[in-house]
Amino acid sequence: MKYVEMKYAAWTLALMLLLTAGGPSLYAHCQIPCGIYDDEARFTLMLEDVTTIEKSMKQIAEIGGQEKPNWNQLARWVGNKEDHAAKLSETVTYYFMAQRIKPPADHNDEKAHAKYVKEVTLLHQMLVHSMKAKQTTDLEHVEHLRSLIGKFKHSYMGEHSH
Repeated sequence: MKYVEMKYAAWTLALMLLLTAGGPSLYAHCQIPCGIYDDEARFTLMLEDVTTIEKSMKQIAEIGGQEKPNWNQLARWVGNKEDHAAKLSETVTYYFMAQRIKPPADHNDEKAHAKYVKEVTLLHQMLVHSMKAKQTTDLEHVEHLRSLIGKFKHSYMGEHSH
């Protein structure tokens, strides 16, 4: 292979790797107005993520407390905890905040505005506790997440039950 051909091949490979590595992430739901929503499924998945975070935290504590910890398993549980906290954050952000929760059409409707503020606040609190669950193994965040999901579901599903 000639020098110019090798240089071209190297640049092409580098560009392909850059485009692949820097490409958009896939999320739990598309961001086009497809109209296909399964709110109940999202709540089930969010609670499954919280349960997985909880189990991961317990495993991290158990393995970390051993005289000779299995570092590989410990790292896997940490990664698992962080993955599920990220999935929860994605559902909150890209499904509910970006697509499902809308500001009231009537800006003078105080009841609708209060519901909107309450739901956005609950979602933001879920994001905060999801982030804290990534940072720590404090099971208090798991309980907060379950409580917040329950409160949000109660508020949200009143108008959106299928």
